[in-house]
Amino acid sequence: MSTSKLGDITATGAVRFQRELPGPIERVWSYLVDSEKRGKWLATGPMDARVGGRVDFKFVHRDLSPECGETPERFRKYESSPCEFTGKVTRCEPPRVLVITWGGTTDACSEVTFELTAVKGTGKCGTDEKSDKILLTLTHRRLPNRGEKLSVSGGWHTHLDVLADHLEGKTPKFFWTTFAEMEQIYDAQIKSL
Repeated sequence: MSTSKLGDITATGAVRFQRELPGPIERVWSYLVDSEKRGKWLATGPMDARVGGRVDFKFVHRDLSPECGETPERFRKYESSPCEFTGKVTRCEPPRVLVITWGGTTDACSEVTFELTAVKGTGKCGTDEKSDKILLTLTHRRLPNRGEKLSVSGGWHTHLDVLADHLEGKTPKFFWTTFAEMEQIYDAQIKSL
């Protein structure tokens, strides 16, 4: 089971995660905006990192880890044809804030916010700008129903674990193994809301 902190799910259709990651901040930022680096933990695809810019996502979950495992039945269709969609950048303040639409380019889509901040007291020579640790806060808003909250919660939790492993030089676990475990945990959490 994943040992990272669970995301906070709200009744208003949002989920929020925080992860402390190895810095510096520019390194973590590059894993958000650079297709090749983003593809190691989430999805490849070009990003025009400016307000109004397009971002393409191509998810190939089996490539996120060298480990093998069983893909859940409902996701097997993506093994031969990856899941792809386009989003739009709605806010971009490098290297601190990135906001994108999720699952489309309209304002009616859900929205993901990535915020990066230096963890106080970890910088070299007393400066937080070169902090050794960066706090990533990811908030996914406008989730319309329980099913979306569940899928997004398990998905982001697992993707962020993969990101942390890459940044720490560890080998990530097989994506779907962790996802299945986390989906059960989030299912219980959502039922209690």
